[in-house]
Amino acid sequence: MSSSPSTVRIGDRTIKVTNLDKVMYPVTGTTKGEVIAYYAAVAEWFVPHAAGRPATRKRWVDGVGTAEEPGHAFFNKNLDSSTPEWVRTHTIEHAADDNTYPLIDEPATLVWLAQMASLEIHVPQWRVNAAGEPQRPDRLVLDLDPGPGAGLAECVELAFLIREVLDGMGTASVPVTSGSKGLHLYAGLDGAMTSEEVSELARQLAYSLESLRPDLVVSGIKKSLRKGKVLLDWSQNNGSKTTIAPYSLRGRQRPTVAVPWAWDELDDDLRHLELDEVPERLNRLGDPLAVLLRE
Repeated sequence: MSSSPSTVRIGDRTIKVTNLDKVMYPVTGTTKGEVIAYYAAVAEWFVPHAAGRPATRKRWVDGVGTAEEPGHAFFNKNLDSSTPEWVRTHTIEHAADDNTYPLIDEPATLVWLAQMASLEIHVPQWRVNAAGEPQRPDRLVLDLDPGPGAGLAECVELAFLIREVLDGMGTASVPVTSGSKGLHLYAGLDGAMTSEEVSELARQLAYSLESLRPDLVVSGIKKSLRKGKVLLDWSQNNGSKTTIAPYSLRGRQRPTVAVPWAWDELDDDLRHLELDEVPERLNRLGDPLAVLLRE
């Protein structure tokens, strides 16, 4: 990334940038310029996992604020006339109207979204092909969300149980700290199943593990049932739903990131990483999630 006072050059794209000194995370003093630099630094690894997936952006135009005064956030689905002409898009018909989404097929699109204060980027588990046609899901995702009195340690215990099942199915899987509270677990798919079929597979897996380990797992969202347990949320495999993209920032008090891990890294020291830790980790260790990328 090269820059002038008002533009950055990403490949052969020139992107106008503004308010680089604006503080987006007051607790850490992280600025908009640092957010843009982060996304430029991880684009090499971010883009392959997001390419072809209609992206919903969660934007904090004035930053995340503080616990006492949270910043205003909103989900942004439809693109407007300010979108650069080189951004690839995909239109989805919704009940009320049609929305046109960006497809993050190149680093410049990711950096442009960062310039728009899109701290969080959410994507579905399916892609569109070069002709703009929606394809069947190429990955399954499970959201391991700890309830009161539970944390990452309980999520890790459950993740290893799920891995045993997926290994038995011959399916590679990768854990991802969500950057929020818990873990996401991704598994690669061959495109043979519809979103409905993947959702049903995930639902049955959740119910089976809840039956096997009722002390650890809950599949219902009722909060009164979740104390000391982990909600195994299978519902994000619905074709109309999205999940935080791997390597996306989170709009929390600190600039945490959704980070993939190798299985042998999951131990008692597992924690959520922040944006200044992730590029160095990627350059040193590579991308654990790359194993799920299909040719």
